[in-house]
Amino acid sequence: MARIDNDEDDDLEYDDADDSHPRSRWWLKAFLACVGIGLGFLIPYMLYLNHQVTLHFDQLRWQLPTRVYARPLQLQPGLALDMATLKTELDAAAYYNDGIGDRPGTYAVKGSHALVSSRGFDDIGGHIAAHRIDATLDGGRVTAVSDRESRKAVAATRLDPARIATLYGRAQEERRLVSLDEVPEKLVTGLQAVEDKNFARHHGVDPLGMIRALWVAMRSGGESRQGASTLTQQLARSGLLGIGKEVTPSRKLNEILYAIILEMRYDKRTILETYLNQVYLGQQGAQAIHGIESASEFWFGRDVQSLNNEQIALLIAIVRGPSFYDPRRHPDHALARRGFVLDKMLENKILTQPEYDAAMKAPLGVTPAPGNGPPNRFPAYVDLVRRQLASDYSSDALQGAGLSVMTAMSPSAQAYAEGSVTASLAKISTRGRPPLQAGLVVTDVHTGEVVAVVGSRDFREQGFNRALDAQRPIGSLVKPFTYMLALAQPTQWSLATYVEDTPVTVLLGNGKTWSPDNSDGTSHGTVRVIDALAHSYNQATVRLGMQVHAERVSELLKVLAGLSVSTQPSVLLGATDQSPYGMAQAYQFLASDGEIQPLRAVRGVLDPKGKAVNRYDKTPAAAQSGDSVAAHLITVALQRAVSSGTGHQLMADGFGRLTPAGKTGTSNDSRDSWFAGWTGDHLAVIWVGNDQNQPTGLYGATGAMRVWSGLFRKLPTSALTVKNKGLDWQWTSGANSTDASCPGAQRLPFVQGYAPQYQPCTATAPTPLDESGNPVDSNAPDQNGTTTQPPDQNPTPSQPPDVQQ
Repeated sequence: MARIDNDEDDDLEYDDADDSHPRSRWWLKAFLACVGIGLGFLIPYMLYLNHQVTLHFDQLRWQLPTRVYARPLQLQPGLALDMATLKTELDAAAYYNDGIGDRPGTYAVKGSHALVSSRGFDDIGGHIAAHRIDATLDGGRVTAVSDRESRKAVAATRLDPARIATLYGRAQEERRLVSLDEVPEKLVTGLQAVEDKNFARHHGVDPLGMIRALWVAMRSGGESRQGASTLTQQLARSGLLGIGKEVTPSRKLNEILYAIILEMRYDKRTILETYLNQVYLGQQGAQAIHGIESASEFWFGRDVQSLNNEQIALLIAIVRGPSFYDPRRHPDHALARRGFVLDKMLENKILTQPEYDAAMKAPLGVTPAPGNGPPNRFPAYVDLVRRQLASDYSSDALQGAGLSVMTAMSPSAQAYAEGSVTASLAKISTRGRPPLQAGLVVTDVHTGEVVAVVGSRDFREQGFNRALDAQRPIGSLVKPFTYMLALAQPTQWSLATYVEDTPVTVLLGNGKTWSPDNSDGTSHGTVRVIDALAHSYNQATVRLGMQVHAERVSELLKVLAGLSVSTQPSVLLGATDQSPYGMAQAYQFLASDGEIQPLRAVRGVLDPKGKAVNRYDKTPAAAQSGDSVAAHLITVALQRAVSSGTGHQLMADGFGRLTPAGKTGTSNDSRDSWFAGWTGDHLAVIWVGNDQNQPTGLYGATGAMRVWSGLFRKLPTSALTVKNKGLDWQWTSGANSTDASCPGAQRLPFVQGYAPQYQPCTATAPTPLDESGNPVDSNAPDQNGTTTQPPDQNPTPSQPPDVQQ
């Protein structure tokens, strides 16, 4: 029995062994089949992902935004500048007032001294190195500039300019590329210590890091999470390779596979450098901040090379979550995370103990506003920039091309212009007056560069640019050009020549007549040319203009400013529609001493490497002698307009020290208010009116001139001095030159060789009388006197039926 049992047992054992062999082979086959299916899927999928890497990474070409910059501020002795304006310029360029001014991008004010540490920058003339200077300001001028290293005086120095706009490509991403060599070593090693300690040793994925993160999560019951992604994985999911941000198993698998492929194909240096230029570090509206260089400017207003230890630590801290650790919105979160980063940097001996202690005590150090600024802070000015670049660059060529457009904009002039438009229009807007708008252009009289443009009462408004596109009747703003044509004939006309301001009737080509009036309804009899222009007498202007011919006035404006102007006689009183920019171009001739200077907003364009590819800063041709003399004579007359004529309110505003020249303009029914005025450095042309062309009740002096006054009350500028070259100044009485002591004598300039005949002053010397029997100079002011002329302007009178206004 026992043997049988044994036999049975043996049989059973045999049967079991016999059955187990095919079952084991079945599991093996199943395993091999799964492996085969997996490899059959994984290999093609890896090949597909490898192709994606080739497509997106090998051919990586980031669209770099084109940046638009203001002009560099050039500091030199003699420059008109006060400390408030210097601060405005530095703040616009994202300089930080730290009270010391030693680090690049910082400044300090110590009494009359401004200690400034500039950042290096590329300009159209080449690279400008970073430097530290001491500028002394006194009496509204720069009195000295010295280098703080050598303590030697410098003739001139330039500070890096403010960025005023950014032109983006397909995506609104702010990015600046840097090489690994340009990044502070502490930032590179600190980033690895915090985000990927094993970066130098792993192959794209850090299994130990994953296990550690899982263990932390398990111990905390899921309440605490620790990042397990390597820098390579973060780069893969950053959007560079099209991986979404949602956390799903498929996304994580793609991230891991991409990271492995990246590590197989590229060296660590390439991966790290790409990461530093791609990492997302902030958001401003629709504008995403990518890369450490743009983030450094965005958060600290300086380049990454100049960051200190605590700023480096904060930048690394923000990597974990730019929204949660936003130091402007969540300073407590940012401070705690920065402390964690500093702990890691100390632990890894990246910082010494003293450096760690100092950094822990330091404030966050971010600028109050983003250093990059909004995409377009100055829409009207940038509109002009785009138009002037249009002949050389298409819109697509500008956007996303990584260019630097160097403009002539002065941040302080722009700020003061915007402030004056806002404040002045608020003051003169009264009940019953239609909504007022404005357009303004400010230029440099020496170069023709446009330093400020305001296109709307709301200067941030995108859209209709009144400075460039508002075509409105210019009124008396045209008159100086009529007088200039007359004064260009010195045998017949001078500022001392007498002209009749009496009723005049002009026969028009269609058989109709035109009889303009003065705005005060009064004819002023026989007056000097200088007074006719200074007081803007319509009848005297038309009489003079009919002798020089309206057609020639039209031709002159076309030559000087490219303006298309009517040839009808009514053009003599401004019956033509022009823009503030067009009139600024015309007046630039007068303000520049007779040079034809095409206005320009763009100085040059640099490629992504900082090399100039286009320059627009050509020196204008010198003025011809005759043009220069004619411009000087008109300038003298328009200085009289400000001292005692239609612009005399500026004297009450305290502008006598600047001896400015200016001309008011008013259209029919006071619909449009104009003023063009200039000093030794700046010209500003301003229009104030209503978009629906409704009467405003404003004259040139009560509307646009108020804006001019508000602007120049703050804008540092030099006094206007008329050059004597080509002029012969004489004391005049009546039609003759005379002695300075002669009663009523006026000192006036004449074209050299054309001064009137000298006649000694006698008690019985004849005095010209007007038609009312009064001495012609009885109401004329002396050099320092006043006038009885009312402040009313002389608007363009009603035009004949065939003239459109």
